[in-house]
Amino acid sequence: MTVAPETPPAELQTTAGPTLTQVQPTKPAPPTGPQPALDTTKRSVELDQVVFDTFNGSSVRLSDANAELVDRLRDAIQPIYTPAYDDVSGGGWLNDSDLVLGYEAGGEAFAYPINMLNFHELVNDIIDGVPVLVSYCPLCGSGVVYDRRVGDETLLFGNTSALYENDLVMFDYNSGSYWFQTAAEAIVGTRTGTRLTPLLATIITWSVWKELHPDTQVLARNQPEISQPPGYDRDPFAGGAYEDRLNEFKFPFPVSIGDLDRRLRASEVAISIRVGDVEKAYPLRRIGNTVVNDEIAGEPVVVFSQIDGSNGNGFLRTVDERVLTFSQTDGVITDTETGSTWDFFGRATSGELEDETLELITARRAFWFSLAFAVPGIELWETR
Repeated sequence: MTVAPETPPAELQTTAGPTLTQVQPTKPAPPTGPQPALDTTKRSVELDQVVFDTFNGSSVRLSDANAELVDRLRDAIQPIYTPAYDDVSGGGWLNDSDLVLGYEAGGEAFAYPINMLNFHELVNDIIDGVPVLVSYCPLCGSGVVYDRRVGDETLLFGNTSALYENDLVMFDYNSGSYWFQTAAEAIVGTRTGTRLTPLLATIITWSVWKELHPDTQVLARNQPEISQPPGYDRDPFAGGAYEDRLNEFKFPFPVSIGDLDRRLRASEVAISIRVGDVEKAYPLRRIGNTVVNDEIAGEPVVVFSQIDGSNGNGFLRTVDERVLTFSQTDGVITDTETGSTWDFFGRATSGELEDETLELITARRAFWFSLAFAVPGIELWETR
């Protein structure tokens, strides 16, 4: 349900937008020409909850923003619309402990260094025939790959330079609507209430990803559309100072402090996995380097956790109608029923079930504050 409309600023009132040429099935292209105006009469949040970063130490709420400011800030954090990739050697500049957002499709693997996503946040692409949006919000630690299709339309996404609850707000060039990144839900504009479909992806250390995927492609440091690449070797969020500020409720941008879910610290990294209509969160540092056998909506699931990259993967733990029980000892994952060994991506590497693969469940990874805002009242795994 949308909020009862107020009269929007005259500069932002709806005008007829151009028709966006449908994205071709090869690669997306950078947007050209005028963009659709944002229809602020349709929304699920108040306009003053969406806040623009003006990049000069100040901020402006959407309720106070004029069209000139909105235009100037659009894509100020430059997305990548025509991504170029290198082979695995192109990741030679990365440290083994650096994180990547990993995605597999059509028998190919792709790595998106978080050090690069810190500066670009969005990558539009078409992989294995599927239009995808690789998205990452540095302020909420949220990395998710989404399907860009909504119904029979393919959307192209840009960056508003705004935030909602300290989380990236992106927009689609088709309707001009604003989307909340962690939830992938449109919150202002004609598409309000629409959600994107998340795809199977994981955040993991570069060393583990390339070991599991020696033929991976990696997002190239030199992108054709980025004339002056920023200093990707520098991670402005490393060191833990930012997380400490979150835990003291010192958010860079406005957050509804009274609505914060305080079952975990704000900066705790968790993944959520969904089965049917039920979504459950797993705080990775509380789990540690181990596994969790669990059930969601009556389905047996397992979470493999790695705290060195603060990452986890969730799977259905059924193979050929046999429910498996997993454990981890000295970094080796096995199932009790057959003694087979498994890798972090749910593939049996030896034993009776060798070459079997667990069904990966779509997961979201984010700081707890952001995940809890995206899924209010989310069920939380707790130690027993």
